[in-house]
Amino acid sequence: MKILRYLIIGIIFGITLAKAEIISWYRIYEMFKFQSFHMYGVIGSAVVLGIVFVQMVKRFKLKSIDGKPIQIYPKQKSIPRYLFGGIIFGLGWAMTGACPGPMFILLGNGVSVILVIIAAALLGTYTYGLLRNKLPH
Repeated sequence: MKILRYLIIGIIFGITLAKAEIISWYRIYEMFKFQSFHMYGVIGSAVVLGIVFVQMVKRFKLKSIDGKPIQIYPKQKSIPRYLFGGIIFGLGWAMTGACPGPMFILLGNGVSVILVIIAAALLGTYTYGLLRNKLPH
């Protein structure tokens, strides 16, 4: 039953992103060329809502869908980790035209070539898991 709730939320999220053109390669291309505010507006709205929701979780001690308390761990502040991580993420996003969330929405919309990107993302995640203890954090 619990998995059904997550599946429904994921489907609604996917439909929302598809209808808002967040998965559109053209919209991503416009963003990286600074030709349109569309994606910046969506990302900015998500950041603001994220801040508001995190503050709500902290102040009202909200619980998860399972009734367990939500724990928010303090961030480790380090310029290089965010700088290098952001560069790698941005390059991957620019080269593939998709960030991790919309990859699966693109697959659901019938863009089968995204399977190559998903495989590469999984390989990269697996490689990171193998090398994590040897990398500076």
